[in-house]
Amino acid sequence: MRVVLGVSGGIAAYKAASLLRLFTENGHDVTVVPTAAALHFVGAPTWSALSGKPVSTDVWTSVHEVPHVRIGQSADLVVVAPATADLLAKAAHGIADDLLTNTLLTARCPVAFAPAMHTEMWEHPATQANVATLRARGAHVIDPAVGRLTGKDTGAGRLPEPEQLYAACLAVVEGGATCADRHEGPGDLEGRRVVVSAGGTREPLDPVRFLGNRSSGKQGIAIARAAADRGAKVTLVAANVSLPVPEGIDVVPVETTLELQQAVETAADGADVVVMAAAPADFRPATVSDSKIKKSSDPDAGLRVELVENPDIVRGLVAARARRGSPTPFIVSFAAETGDLNGSVMDHARAKFARKGSDLQVVNEVGPDLTFGKDDTTVHLLRRGSDEVTTVGPTTKDAVADALWDAISPALG
Repeated sequence: MRVVLGVSGGIAAYKAASLLRLFTENGHDVTVVPTAAALHFVGAPTWSALSGKPVSTDVWTSVHEVPHVRIGQSADLVVVAPATADLLAKAAHGIADDLLTNTLLTARCPVAFAPAMHTEMWEHPATQANVATLRARGAHVIDPAVGRLTGKDTGAGRLPEPEQLYAACLAVVEGGATCADRHEGPGDLEGRRVVVSAGGTREPLDPVRFLGNRSSGKQGIAIARAAADRGAKVTLVAANVSLPVPEGIDVVPVETTLELQQAVETAADGADVVVMAAAPADFRPATVSDSKIKKSSDPDAGLRVELVENPDIVRGLVAARARRGSPTPFIVSFAAETGDLNGSVMDHARAKFARKGSDLQVVNEVGPDLTFGKDDTTVHLLRRGSDEVTTVGPTTKDAVADALWDAISPALG
């Protein structure tokens, strides 16, 4: 895909460098068109090095190639990130005084704007009128995030994270719903209470060592963020997660599977949806040493550790719901599987789905260089009472999160 990445003059321009890398690392051809103001924040050498192409801000460079026309004409997507209030005003009124604004006038492909500015500027009637004009003309305007702005200010106007922007851009090109589409009216999860677990639990062996897994928490955080974006009040139960969590989400940190179980069960009281995206350890040491376990002087002695099975948190949630005779919460389980001599990934996933009794199961294959810690993934959705399998991906974990909520939302009534 041929992408034009427009960058206007805001402090958030540094995030556009990460967005550029996401595009190029996924095989897209990117031409960066910054404004002159943008180069005060991130210089032309950075854009050239990351895109592999020369960078210009004016219409006079390589004028024989007519860049002010050709760049927009040949693009499959134009995205401006960040888009300042000034850039939005120029785009809405057809002003073309540099290479980027000329490109916006000549582009006949999908165009997306990712505004970033102080809250007062974003909420100003002039900016909102310009946004409405651009949307009415078919442009995609991605609502800014709420969070820390320049200096000590906090509020609406923060540029979304690069992974979110990349997922939104793919949705624009594929003709799917964008973040802007979801934010123009009340979210489909408005007023809902959602619990999401993320990360991997650790079971201590001694004060130094533990048994754990490779889960980073990226997918769970993406699911929590997507739910919050759609209007839900979200509680994230985070097991050993070091990644930043979006503001506005209640976070309950835990370490072990038993702690995860207690936190999820507490948060699930009165919740509409519980998404168990965390990877709980199936076993824990029967005893935990109070001091560090030392090596033996005999190299052949080895170490034997007795393990006991941890509770199945999802089955416990399903059983508690049945005892109450309640239809809520809607319960989503995850199955991170590998194939073996006894069956394929989907064979094991279907058996797990039957045992757990959840309403929807997300299946992914794990292993070396697969899923854990990665930005992209492929998942398969299994629904209770249906033989249909919905495959999502390969795509970003943010896109998977949106697809998951697209599947859950209609079932909530």
